Amino acid sequence: MTAEIGRIYVTEVRPSDAKVSECLMSTRREVLALASGAALAAAAAPQAAAASAAGRDDANDKRWVATWAAAPTTIPPGPPLTLSDQTVRHVVHTSVGGDQIRIRLSNEFGTGPLRIGEVRVAVREGAGASTDAVPGTDRRVTFGGRTSVTAPAGAPLVSDPVRLAIKGGADLVVSIYLPMSTPVTTLAAFAFQDNVIATGNVTAARRVTPVQTVGQFLFLSGVSVHARTSSIVTLGDSITNGANTETNANHRWPDLLAARLRAARLERGVANVGISGNRLLHDPNPPAGSAAEAFAAYFGHSALRRFDRDVVAQPGAAYLVVLLGVNDLGHPGTVAPPDEVVSAEDLIWGHRQLIGRAHQAGLRAYGATVLPFKDDTLGFYTPENERKRAALNHWIRTSGEYDGVIDFDRAVRDPADPLRLAAAFDSGDHLHPNDAGMAAMAAAVPLGLFRK
Repeated sequence: MTAEIGRIYVTEVRPSDAKVSECLMSTRREVLALASGAALAAAAAPQAAAASAAGRDDANDKRWVATWAAAPTTIPPGPPLTLSDQTVRHVVHTSVGGDQIRIRLSNEFGTGPLRIGEVRVAVREGAGASTDAVPGTDRRVTFGGRTSVTAPAGAPLVSDPVRLAIKGGADLVVSIYLPMSTPVTTLAAFAFQDNVIATGNVTAARRVTPVQTVGQFLFLSGVSVHARTSSIVTLGDSITNGANTETNANHRWPDLLAARLRAARLERGVANVGISGNRLLHDPNPPAGSAAEAFAAYFGHSALRRFDRDVVAQPGAAYLVVLLGVNDLGHPGTVAPPDEVVSAEDLIWGHRQLIGRAHQAGLRAYGATVLPFKDDTLGFYTPENERKRAALNHWIRTSGEYDGVIDFDRAVRDPADPLRLAAAFDSGDHLHPNDAGMAAMAAAVPLGLFRK
C-alpha cells in the first residue's frame, strides 16, 4: 500500500462524463419520488415486513432496527485530535424510517473514560454539506435517564428511545458535546460526509458556526429505529465504505440499494459496516517504514475479528452481504509478510467462517463477487492475484454455500476485457468504482433476496 491509497480515500471525485451521469439516472429516478418528503419529521410507519421475533415489541409487532451504521476503528500513532468544550455535529443518512430512534456512541477504542456532556438529535434541513436542523424536530438524547454520561474505556453507549418519527431516506443531525479535554480515539475515518466541530455546547442550535470540518464520524457508530422490518448488514472494505464517491451525496452502493428497496416498497434497514482498507483474514500490518504505516490503523480489525461487534450486534439484523478479499490479495502490496500472503483456499476458508457465524446468529448470508482490478494504480494486480480472485469468485458463484449470490464483478467489468473495470464505472484508479459504478452495483442486487 502506498501513500497514494491514503489520498484516494479522501479525495472527492465528481464525475462529469455524460455516460457516468446516464448510469446514475435510473437509481436517481427511483429516489426522486421519495426525496421531497425525506427531510420531514412526521411520517407514517414503514411497510410491514417479515422478520424474526427477536427484539420485537409484542404490543405492536415493532422492534429496534439498524437504519445507519459506521464501523469504528482506532487511530494511528501520534497526537490525536483533541476536543474541549466543543460540539461535533454529524449528518446521518437513514435507510429506513420508524416512530422512535436510538443512538449508539462508541468508546470501544478509548483507553480512558469518554465524558459526554449532552447529545441531541434533529431532522436535517437542506442537503449537501448543510448541518442545519429542521425547526421543531430537536430532541434531547438520554442514556439510562442521564443527559450527561460517561462511557468506560472500551465500551459503547446505547441511548434511551427518542420520540422522533422519520421516513427512510431522511437525514439526521446528531450533535455531541464534549465538555472536557477529549482525545478522539474512536472514529470511522472515511465518512464521505462533511461533519463539523463548533465551539461550546451548541447541540440544540438550529444552525452552528463551524470552526473545523471533518470527514469522519467521531464516537458515533449507529442509529436504530423502532419499526416493523429488519436490517441488511453490508460487510466490506473501501468499495462498500464508499471510496471515491462524491462527498455529501450518499452514492455508496448500500445507500443506493436502500433507495431501490424503498422505491420497491420493500423497506429494509441497511447498516453499512464497510471499512476502507479492511481485510477478511488479517488486521492491518503494513511494512515498517512504509507510507501506509501512518494511517493503517484506520483499516480496522479483520472481518473475522470484528464480526460480532459490527454485524451480529446490529439491531434487527436479518441479512448479511459480504464483499471482501481484494485487500487480502493486494494489501500491503507486494511485500506482504510471508504468513499474510493468502491463497484462494485461505479466502474461501475465511468466507466459510463468516457464513457459519452468520447462520449461527440467524442471519441469511449473501456472497458478493470481488470486482476486477487489472492495471490498478495501487499495485494490487498481478497475474497470480487475478487467478486467486477468479477462484474465489467461482466458489462464491457455484458452491451453494452462501444463501445467495450478488455478482458485482459481472455488473461492473469491461465486456471487452473482463479483468478490468468498465471505463464508465472507473473512478480513475482501476480499483474503486465511481458514482456510476456504485449505481450499477446497487442495481445488480436481486431485491428478492430480502423478501425471504
